[in-house]
Amino acid sequence: MYGGYNEATREWSDGVLALTVREASRDLSGVRHWIIFDGPVDAVWIENMNTVLDDNKKLCLNSGEILTLTKYMKMIFEVEDLTVASPATVSRCGMVYMEPQSMGLQPLVTSWIYQIPENCKTKSKTFTENLEKLFKIYLEPTIEYMRLNLKEVTVTVNNNIC
Repeated sequence: MYGGYNEATREWSDGVLALTVREASRDLSGVRHWIIFDGPVDAVWIENMNTVLDDNKKLCLNSGEILTLTKYMKMIFEVEDLTVASPATVSRCGMVYMEPQSMGLQPLVTSWIYQIPENCKTKSKTFTENLEKLFKIYLEPTIEYMRLNLKEVTVTVNNNIC
């Protein structure tokens, strides 16, 4: 993620974040770009993200280059905890904490059905009503079957499977 300075060649090399932000900021098509951070928080990089999290939304690289996020770029930090983040960093983020087992699956299903484009729905509500019925009948038994009979490559929670 970090990139760095090569002492032998005296050249700077960008890390994954810089390359990703640069590529996304060049896209003027209007397509939304999501940059997702998933994993433990490192004290150094999270503090370096403060300029991105400010209203100016600029990523200041160690090389001196400044990359500005477009209105089509969003960042999500899906982290275990923020114990090494400063109060300044925490205050710049909109936080949502949900325990997967307490949320259940119905909010995910409802949200998904709500976002179905109008041109995919029929004039009546029977399409979405039938879809909701199918989720109620099959979703939880299917997940239960998966949990009992299949081996996961990566550990998931039911909300991920949904």
